[in-house]
Formats: sequence, structure tokens, C-alpha cells
Amino acid sequence: TNSPCCPPLVRVCTRLHVSPRAGDRYSSRSWRAGAGAVTEVTRVAKSLPAVVTMAAVPDVCKPKTKRAKRFLEKRDPKIIENTKNAMLIKGGNTSETVTQALRDIYSLKKPNAVLYKKKNITRPFEDQTSVEFFSKKSDCSLFMFGSHNKKRPHNLIIGRMFDYHVLDMVELGIEKFESLRDFKNSKSAEGSKPMLIFAGDAFEIDNDLKRVKNLFIDFFRGPTVPKIRLAGLEIVLHFTAFAGKIFMRSYKVLLKKSGCRIPRIELEEMGPSFNFILRRTHFASDDLYKKSLKQPKALKAKKKKNISQDVFGTTYGRIHMEKQDLSKLQTRKMKGLKKRKAGKNVIADESESSPKKMKV
Repeated sequence: TNSPCCPPLVRVCTRLHVSPRAGDRYSSRSWRAGAGAVTEVTRVAKSLPAVVTMAAVPDVCKPKTKRAKRFLEKRDPKIIENTKNAMLIKGGNTSETVTQALRDIYSLKKPNAVLYKKKNITRPFEDQTSVEFFSKKSDCSLFMFGSHNKKRPHNLIIGRMFDYHVLDMVELGIEKFESLRDFKNSKSAEGSKPMLIFAGDAFEIDNDLKRVKNLFIDFFRGPTVPKIRLAGLEIVLHFTAFAGKIFMRSYKVLLKKSGCRIPRIELEEMGPSFNFILRRTHFASDDLYKKSLKQPKALKAKKKKNISQDVFGTTYGRIHMEKQDLSKLQTRKMKGLKKRKAGKNVIADESESSPKKMKV
């Protein structure tokens, strides 16, 4: 407690066994034994940074209940991470189009989504602290922020987090929108894993659209599952990049009778439908992006020796064998293949070559 790097308030409160809290005012009197000298110390904790004041509180991160312990264990780093959740946030000023768009995206993302219905006055491109706070509070690594103003009408911001900090962020303007309720047909079941289709050369040529494509896959792909049932493939999300715009369409998969084992597939548009225009972008640096893709060693597949695959997926194995002695090779037991001694073979050959004599 007497370390020179420790602030005076922390030293005083530690001696008095008091935990300092921001905004509180402390006054202490301490009498030195024998001398009777009185020392009055008054400090304001509000002037100190929050990190310093919390450093004096012992065992802040240790849970006191089993419920808190389970909560912290759930958020601990894992080899196989949990399914990414998305939070949908309304800005300080939104239009009916933006509000309905957030509801429709929420219906597609359920149950791995959180919808904030109250208005939040923030601007992610200017100040990211609010979005990072909500991300840590709700344990969401994906977010969508909706706003509306004269300069940027019907605005949607889609982004993702890394270590509770904004990694990538894209601003999209809604030019045309058709909601789920505009299509009078049956909808897909909640929690269905969608199939994603990307059309257009711009997704492969333009560097910005490459990252936008990767962001869309991260946002809409859903949970990772080992197996998929054919009837569980109910949603198709189609993204098309053309003439500087991005067109998003949603279809429901209909399985029809075809007269054979494999059903005939038809697509029926169910909404929502968007026509996006790309506005501002905020992408992470190459070093940070590479760091976010790093996987633990336990997940990396170990390379198996002498096993390879061709372009068609056929697996080939190479076997190393010792030199074989063919004389010891077991063959079929036949009289003609029976081994004979060298002397008997010579006598047999001479007898066969001599002509036969007639008996008198």
C-alpha cells in the first residue's frame, strides 16, 4: 500500500479498510501512537480514473454465487465458441422503414438475436463506445444499427466485434424495401439455418465487396451444425451485386412431388426484400483481421502421413512394404506346383527322352 505508484486515495482507503467508489468523499482521522499527532486526509475519488479506483477493491472478478460462476464460465474463451448472437439497435431518429426492417431481420435471426426497442442516441461511425458497451452487456458479437436523417435516409449499419471492439462496419442505405407482411404466404420456422447465394463478379473483384460478402456470411449463416436434414433447408438468401448496388432477396424452399426419391424444388419469395446502396465503410487493418481469424491449435486438423486427395475428393493411401521373398510365397497346393529334388528331375527327363521298347 505504500508503493510510490499507488495514488494517495488508494493508500489511505486501504489503511482504513475502505473500498473507494467513484463520486464518494472520504475524510479520515488517524492518531499516531504515543505522539498524539492528528492527520486529516480528504480526497475526492471522482478525480481519479475508474481503473485506479477499482484496482483497490479485492476479488472483483471472483463470483460469490453459483449462478454468477456459471455466468462467467459461459463467457470464458472456449475452443469451440458459442453461436454468434446479433443485437438490433434503434437510433435516436428512425423511420417506419428502418423500424420494420429491424423487426424482419430479427425474425430471420431468432433465437440468436436481441432486439432493442428503445431509442439509443449514438453514432457508431463517430463514437463506438456505446455499441461496444451493448455488445459486452448482451454478449453479442454482431450488430445492426438503424437510423434516419436528411443526409442519410433509411440507414442501416451492419458490423461485427472482436474482443468486444468493433472490427468491421458497413453503412447501407435502403432504396427499396418490402417487408415480411407484404408477402401473403407461409413463412419459415423459427431458427432455420439459411442457405446463402452470392451472384455478381463484383463480390470477387472489388476488395470492399469481398469484405462485405464475408460480413454477410458471418451475420446470416446461423449456428454451426454437424448434419442437416433435407426438410430443414427452408430459407434461401440471395445477394446480387450489380451497378454499385446490392440486392437482397429471401425465398422459401418448397419440396414438391417429382415421382422419384429426390423431390422437385421450387422457390417462393417470402420477404424481406432489400435494395441496398453502399455508403461508408470501416474495415479493420490486415494485421488485426488476420489476428481475428487465428484459431487455437486444438482445432487445427493434424496432417496424416501418406494420405492424399485428388480434385474429386477421392482419398488415396500410400503403403510402404519391405522387399518380399517370392520363394516363400504360399500358393495353391497342386501336384504340378509341388517342389521336387534336382536328382529325380534329371532321371525323369532322361527316361522321357529315351524311346519306349516293345516287350516280346
